[in-house]
Amino acid sequence: MNVVLVTGTDTGVGKTWVGRALARLLMQAGRRVIAIKPVETGCTAVTAAREDGALLAAATGQSEPRAALHRFATPLAPALAADSPADGDAVDLDALLLRIEALSDGAEIVLMEGFGGLLSPITWDWTVVELARSLGAVALVVGSDRLGVINHALLTLSALELAGIDVAGVVLTPPAMADASTGTNAEAIARLGGLDQVLVTPRAADPLLAADALAPVVGWLDRPRREDA
Repeated sequence: MNVVLVTGTDTGVGKTWVGRALARLLMQAGRRVIAIKPVETGCTAVTAAREDGALLAAATGQSEPRAALHRFATPLAPALAADSPADGDAVDLDALLLRIEALSDGAEIVLMEGFGGLLSPITWDWTVVELARSLGAVALVVGSDRLGVINHALLTLSALELAGIDVAGVVLTPPAMADASTGTNAEAIARLGGLDQVLVTPRAADPLLAADALAPVVGWLDRPRREDA
């Protein structure tokens, strides 16, 4: 299976939007896709249908999982949420890996959405980096096309390089409010990061209607990786 980690430069930058649109586009191309959110926080019975894990599942129409594999009520990084009285159970990496592999059986592409930024702690011992590396994932970095994203994107790319995780590319989503940097960040990230694969998505409330805008990303995912070279 090919695992694609959809990771962000920060929280609230459009990872789920991109994941849903990409899932739809890949399925339209005849690819067998499953979308997984390993860990999600701030989850309640009231928010269940609107949570990232549920939205990703709806985009593929998959029978399972229908929600994030681990749902924490406390709206903090999972390591902190697991320490709170409302939750209290830390995530077991080995068990999580086994569950992802079992759920991915038969899938051609696994879209795995991270949470927050790349180095937000899932436990006090590991981040999504260890999860992605264990699964042999390639990373798609998502950021918001606003002031500060150049620094955040380059830091994320550097961390992925240090971890030995291949980068498929960078996708910038439109910010809620444009600033002076909006429209200039993609070129700067490509130049400073040495990347050809940087894409800016159009503004669209429904990612499923804007899936075609991510067509170049499908080509990025099909590029040979370093391990295949």
